[in-house]
Amino acid sequence: MSGIDFSAPATIAFLTEALTEAGVSGLEISWPSGQLRIVIATGNEAGIDVSVTSRPAPTAQPLVVVKAPMAGHFCPGSPSRSATADRLPSVFAADILGFLRVGPVLLPLCAGRAGILTKQLAEPDALVGFGDPLFEIEPQS
Repeated sequence: MSGIDFSAPATIAFLTEALTEAGVSGLEISWPSGQLRIVIATGNEAGIDVSVTSRPAPTAQPLVVVKAPMAGHFCPGSPSRSATADRLPSVFAADILGFLRVGPVLLPLCAGRAGILTKQLAEPDALVGFGDPLFEIEPQS
């Protein structure tokens, strides 16, 4: 199913005519890539003001940083998860990237977002604090 092209002159003319006949003084429609605003003059005023604006294309999404939820010793995940020069691993939101060791307890560290694991920021067995960065993930579109 295709959407309505609000930038098409025929669509704008149709909407303007329908608004005029209905006695409506204006209409504003927003969609992810733009906005249409039709203002119809009333009374002694003459004219119709139509403006169509488009929003710039979204820029690349910033990297997502997985942070430590509490203090502990950082334990990276399996060696198969480590990034190599020729292949960066894809991760899903529920994937476990590593663990925080607090005494005898291991707390799993989930990716939290699907994407490409670009970097491990903490050294293995390093003592990390709350909010310390552990991994960088480049989100997938």
